Amino acid sequence: MIIAGIDYSMTSPAICVHEGNEWSIDNCTFYYIVHRDKHLVVTEQLKGSLYKSWEVPEERFNNLAAWSLDVLNEHRVTSVSLEGYAYGAGSKGLVFQIGENTGALKQKIWEANIPVTVTPPTVIKKFATEKGNSNKEKMWDAFIEETNYNIFNILGIEEKKNWSPVSDIVDSYYLAKYLFSNS
Repeated sequence: MIIAGIDYSMTSPAICVHEGNEWSIDNCTFYYIVHRDKHLVVTEQLKGSLYKSWEVPEERFNNLAAWSLDVLNEHRVTSVSLEGYAYGAGSKGLVFQIGENTGALKQKIWEANIPVTVTPPTVIKKFATEKGNSNKEKMWDAFIEETNYNIFNILGIEEKKNWSPVSDIVDSYYLAKYLFSNS
């Protein structure tokens, strides 16, 4: 089974691809995008990319969706769990761009004939921590307790100071695990 969890955003998207019939952090490969090389790391399990420049919003949306689809195609992913919108989060002025950005991704995944499950953030938080309103710290605590895979250390980020892209990677992990658990 090859599945993926996508924590999709315009600023810090992350993807967790899991390959295998038993759930294990060792079967996961994580992909993320950053704006500066400061947090850019490429290892066997963690693969960062630099954010591509763009001229217009549509080019930005296309770049992000194409990056995501490249990851899915590289691994021959057969099913995706995409985090649903966090209503009330973020600026009201960006809500339409967030929707357009996600729509571009959904269109590319649909064209690739990969089934997508949209999972609400509260469901993922409850799955990871037993509380549907858990914050980034609680998600991180659950992840580190379960996996002992310290992304902060690998990226050279002071723990719990700068959450991006760590919290996005953690969310993608739990999206993939949730999909795996429900397949």
